[in-house]
Amino acid sequence: MEPPAAPPPSPPPLAAAPGSAELVCAQGRNLKAVLCQRCGSRVLLPGAATFARRELLLPAMRKKAAAAAGSGGGDVVREHWLVRDMFSFENVGFTRDVGNVKFLVCADCEAGPIGWHCLDDKDSFYVALERVAHE
Repeated sequence: MEPPAAPPPSPPPLAAAPGSAELVCAQGRNLKAVLCQRCGSRVLLPGAATFARRELLLPAMRKKAAAAAGSGGGDVVREHWLVRDMFSFENVGFTRDVGNVKFLVCADCEAGPIGWHCLDDKDSFYVALERVAHE
């Protein structure tokens, strides 16, 4: 008689790119605190977000008013911290609506955008890894 079949292994978390591997734990969550690059204000505590890949166009880094205007080009970013509850943030601000999107900025110095939130999906906030620091 053969032993019972083992349950299929659960899929591994989405693998991070080589440069971000030290930032993601085995469960796919952020190992380090997420900080504003400009002023060092804490945006997220360790473990508050999940690594995600999604291609998004973010306007160039500016103060909040300019980020809301959406002018002046931008960058395509692919690696993010995905936050499912806006109350998980320690310190983040939002621009005015730009179509159906709000951009995330540092609440202290208003540098940004550091991330993106579509108003059609109330439970998805994306923070671009390349727009923040980690500690």
